[in-house]
Amino acid sequence: MTKYIAVIVGGGFGALCRYLLSTFVYSLVAPSFPYANLIINVSGSFLIGLLAELFDTRFLVSPTTRIGLLTGVLGGYTTYSSFAFETVALMRDGQLWLAGLNVSASIVLGLTAVWAGMRLAQAL
Repeated sequence: MTKYIAVIVGGGFGALCRYLLSTFVYSLVAPSFPYANLIINVSGSFLIGLLAELFDTRFLVSPTTRIGLLTGVLGGYTTYSSFAFETVALMRDGQLWLAGLNVSASIVLGLTAVWAGMRLAQAL
């Protein structure tokens, strides 16, 4: 049960961080390009790589802390970081085909799903 609480609390904190950073970025630049989303995705990917490696090699943390930070905080901050980490893990494990499939499927299916959702909303 504590893992669920860690994810809930961490996710709320991550979402708040995403909102605050996005608001800050767009107070500096016009939203003519998704600068905030790019910054959030890249920084979240960096942080998940950094923390996952530190937790695996240098710092012993409880499973609850690990899931609270990686899934909760960074999942609430950006799900792209999880996508990037899992793809790199597949590459590291020599599963290049699966890594490529994950990237291709995520992009094509994600864009298709957005388009389909928009079309459905327009049809309603």
